[in-house]
Amino acid sequence: MLKAHSHSDRFHDKGTYPCPVCRHGEISSMLLMETFACNFCQHIFTTNFDKQVLKMADSQLPLSWYWNGKNWKGIQREGAELGWGYLIAGLIFVLFPTGIIGIGAYLFPPLPDSPLSWLPLVWLILTFFSHLFCLVWLVIEYYQFPIFLYIRAIKRRLFASDY
Repeated sequence: MLKAHSHSDRFHDKGTYPCPVCRHGEISSMLLMETFACNFCQHIFTTNFDKQVLKMADSQLPLSWYWNGKNWKGIQREGAELGWGYLIAGLIFVLFPTGIIGIGAYLFPPLPDSPLSWLPLVWLILTFFSHLFCLVWLVIEYYQFPIFLYIRAIKRRLFASDY
């Protein structure tokens, strides 16, 4: 198969290209179909060779990329730009509940010799990390980042050398 590596290379159906989603695997044309698929994350893509555009077909989100001859450049979707508002909302989602718990623990500290004197600190840490986990999970779901496929592929590579 042809490899696409130089700036003069146009996106076409006979080449293999780096996957724009996982950035680890390669996408190539599927047999008897007019689609591309990644050999690592297994996402399926539709193509527009005239515009040099690749669009993820197996996602609810219309993720698209433009081939510049060397790599993929993301195409922003209308109304879906992640700007400062989303960053601030994410920070508030993580820090506001944590701050409430922290202020409560500071204003009403437990007695130092009580058996549950450790609980406010643990509750504060759990609040922070649970909200942070929710935020990270939303970002992973939004961008369809194949985290579980990465873990599975790493396991496969680690244990394949044992056989």
